[in-house]
Amino acid sequence: MARFDEKFVESINRPGRVGVLATADAQGRPNAAYFGSPRLSLEGELVMGLGANRSLANLEANPAAVFFVVEEAPVGFTTPGWRLYLQAKEIDRQGPLLEQVRAAISAAAGEQAGRMIKAGVRFEVTQVRPLVDRG
Repeated sequence: MARFDEKFVESINRPGRVGVLATADAQGRPNAAYFGSPRLSLEGELVMGLGANRSLANLEANPAAVFFVVEEAPVGFTTPGWRLYLQAKEIDRQGPLLEQVRAAISAAAGEQAGRMIKAGVRFEVTQVRPLVDRG
């Protein structure tokens, strides 16, 4: 598992950054959705909550995903950001990970938002690439 420095983790977890989770179903049909809740650890795990939505259904069929992070707008060739390549390791619909994620989302966005969360998902970050790959 990857280990990240504190400054990188803080930038991924910064409130206000734009994050998009890209997934694909078992047939390879893509989906992309905006998320503000994912949190990256120094140990290289990304944890997020999902409602009963296409992203969750896709991850249950295909654990590969990419979390696209833009630190600020407007987007251009100098915009800081990253692409985190992920592998879902745990999808928890009724255990401690779900409760942890629900509590964090409820505290940040209110009880109604917390009640919408149907699964806590733990990913391993397998690769990090810059937002704009110039190579």
